[in-house]
Amino acid sequence: MTTTLTERERAMLEPRTSTAPPDEPVIVFEEVSLAFDENVILDKVSFELLPGRTKIIIGGSGVGKSTILRLILGLLKPDGGRILVNGTRVDHLSEEDMMPVRGDLGMVFQEGALFDSLTVRENVGFKMFEETAIPIPQVDARVREVLGFVGLEEFFLRMPSELSGGQRRRVAIARALTARPSILLYDEPTTGLDPITALTIDDEIIKLRDLEEVSSLLVTHQLRDAFYVASHEAVRTDGKVAFGPASPDKLTETAFIMLKDSTVLFEGTLPELRASGDDYLRAFLS
Repeated sequence: MTTTLTERERAMLEPRTSTAPPDEPVIVFEEVSLAFDENVILDKVSFELLPGRTKIIIGGSGVGKSTILRLILGLLKPDGGRILVNGTRVDHLSEEDMMPVRGDLGMVFQEGALFDSLTVRENVGFKMFEETAIPIPQVDARVREVLGFVGLEEFFLRMPSELSGGQRRRVAIARALTARPSILLYDEPTTGLDPITALTIDDEIIKLRDLEEVSSLLVTHQLRDAFYVASHEAVRTDGKVAFGPASPDKLTETAFIMLKDSTVLFEGTLPELRASGDDYLRAFLS
């Protein structure tokens, strides 16, 4: 019997091709504000994310970095302002209406958030197994493909308990990739990892930006990782991926957003960040 797949299910099985105009933002924050009682989290925060670009959100603890991701996912609603994801205004959508929007968003959490009772295969393919009618052999092929992308195809049938911390994070990235989202949201993906292991996660973020043209927001307080992602690029040559210093053009594809006192203190590229004369910013980076 032939299974009839929806347009979205078919899209999960085919290489993603971007149809968005390069100057049409995939995420828009327009004077977004949020407060819990007297505690102001965000105060008229505005920024845009263009297709295939990365924005790295930095700032001290409690300034609203992760809150921005929750607002994009519809897990929180702002008190004011507008939020658009792929042209759809999401700040007033119901939970049901948010589901199609979330279908094009991938989320990588700080701790990986894997299901300990499921294999790597079941974790990575969870959304496709549970929410689609895609035949199992095709789901398995897609799972192997994304595990291969992060260098973990041989871990297909392993349990999460058999993985190192870095491997768990890479499995989480593979899971976020399975349904071919055009936007990835990273919430402190290298926290708790040693520098060498964190570098493997940074490389995956760079590969997705440069080789898959995925748009991404990266929330982190790890400046070492933020600077590495912004200053390096991935190139595929003869089937192999190499990493090196970013070209001047590539440097423009990643920007920083610095939050302070519930607002955007700075937005710009790594060279602009390093050249800033703002006293608070220079102290934060030192």
